[in-house]
Amino acid sequence: QVQLVESGGGLVQAGGSLRLSCAASGRTFSGRVMGWLRQAAGKERESVAAITWSSGTTSYKDSVKGRFTISRDKSKNTVYLQMNSLKPEDTAVYSCAAAQSHVAIGRQELDYWGQGTQVTVSS
Repeated sequence: QVQLVESGGGLVQAGGSLRLSCAASGRTFSGRVMGWLRQAAGKERESVAAITWSSGTTSYKDSVKGRFTISRDKSKNTVYLQMNSLKPEDTAVYSCAAAQSHVAIGRQELDYWGQGTQVTVSS
């Protein structure tokens, strides 16, 4: 049984940084794509970033390019989202997920997902 548990969220001022972690248990994700999604209060959930587990190929939502970096540590079976230059509009619950492709992450055709961690950016 696959479990994804996010951590690292919190309150930060605009312009600050946070690093989110997603620890996976139950199996490895070799050959799969891992991603981060977020949902702000009153809004639809959207995909933010994705990474191919084996190759490290990444993709990003345009609004976070240059500010966010997705990475993974294969030895720890963990995915990270480094968030820099945070803006109030980044405030949301961030969840990690596993899917078959980057397109699937974007379409939210997800195989597994976690419960999320709250990120709040104050102005």
